Amino acid sequence: MAALCHAERVKASRAVISAMRSALRVIDANTNRAREAARLLEDIARFMLDDQPLCARIKSIRHGLTECLLDVTGDKASLVAQRDTPGDVGTSVTLDTESLRASVQRLAEAAGSRLTEALRAIEECLKLETPRAAAEIERLRYEAYEVERLLLPKLARPDPHMRVCVLITESLCTHHSWQEVARLTINAGADGIQLREKDLSDEELLNRARQLVDFARGTGTRIIINDRPDIAMLSGAQGVHLGQDDLDVADARKIVGEHVLIGVTTPTVEHAIRAFEDGADMVGVGPVFPSTTKPKPGLGGVDLIREFASHDRLRKMPYLAISGINTENVLELAAVGCRGIAVSGAVCGAEQPDEIVKALRRSLEVPTATGID
Repeated sequence: MAALCHAERVKASRAVISAMRSALRVIDANTNRAREAARLLEDIARFMLDDQPLCARIKSIRHGLTECLLDVTGDKASLVAQRDTPGDVGTSVTLDTESLRASVQRLAEAAGSRLTEALRAIEECLKLETPRAAAEIERLRYEAYEVERLLLPKLARPDPHMRVCVLITESLCTHHSWQEVARLTINAGADGIQLREKDLSDEELLNRARQLVDFARGTGTRIIINDRPDIAMLSGAQGVHLGQDDLDVADARKIVGEHVLIGVTTPTVEHAIRAFEDGADMVGVGPVFPSTTKPKPGLGGVDLIREFASHDRLRKMPYLAISGINTENVLELAAVGCRGIAVSGAVCGAEQPDEIVKALRRSLEVPTATGID
């Protein structure tokens, strides 16, 4: 009888060991899967979105996973020892859809799914022996869900980089109607049109915003609404631009959602850094030159754009030099590496707005000594 009990205990012990080895294989495979997916998402946030805060959050998930499993196993070798790649029956199971990704957005979606699924598998296996570690993996999984929520819509937003954005105000359109100025600038290749009207009723402002969205449909021109996230949302515009005294980025984002660009006016490099940290997609930098539309104290001049264009954190971020820019002084900006401008009177008041837009684009496309393209 004693011998039988001992044999049963040995058998049970071997079964537990076998189960744990199998669990460790699952944990090892899913750890690799999770780390690889997190690394891809981290690189997308870093190199494609230039989003440092989001990049840091993803990196913390990757490091948190490593630290948690080291606490459980003692070292990486314990997991690697259970690996049997040649004997893994799953390595030969593939789907046609795995070899093709239609866009960066689809790439990120697939990586996000791999990350959360792998974390869930690790979590469940850890519940067998180490519930406390399982709880930590659960926390990382919920953090991964939040990262997905923040990252994927950013990839679906319109491209915030622009060379020429035209600010349209009806009172400045001296040779053509504002509608004709809009059509001509769109046809000339303006990257963006910002509707800037301070004195219209909400009904008329929304009507004009919708007209601009219709004019630009099927082109590469983004429609931006000045100051009014509600009008941007209702009209289907691609973006809203906020002044220093308007809503902050977080409140505007609650109105427009994740698919609409948010720009912010920033008079200094420090303001620009703060705006991007707050979640802005692009910034207007200035005022640079004296404005033809209204007095603007505290001109930054060409030196402000030079500082911005050479700044390690900002030079590749989406920005537009603003205020008083025309076909003559744009060359000064191009010479210091300026990559984008917002113009108003120089285009709206021109007899040939389309030719002015083309000339401005050509000026910014000239290579400069800074090496910034």
